[in-house]
Amino acid sequence: MDNRPGCLVGLLKIGLLRWVYNGLQSTFGWKSNSCMGCGCGLILFIVFIILLGSIIFGTDWFKLVSAFGVM
Repeated sequence: MDNRPGCLVGLLKIGLLRWVYNGLQSTFGWKSNSCMGCGCGLILFIVFIILLGSIIFGTDWFKLVSAFGVM
C-alpha cells in the first residue's frame, strides 16, 4: 500500500514551509539587516531547498486527480 500524501496535503506543507521560511528569513536571514544575515540566510535557503524537494518528490500529485475519477 502506498502511503504518500495527496496533492492538497503537499500544497499545505509547501504553504507552511514558505510561511516558516519567510519568518526565519526576516528574523535571522537576509531580511534581518544584520551582519549575520548573510551566513544564516544561506543556511536557511539550503535547508528550505532540501525540505521543498522532499515535499515535492514525496507527494502523490495524482491522488487529487484520481479522487475525481479522471484517471
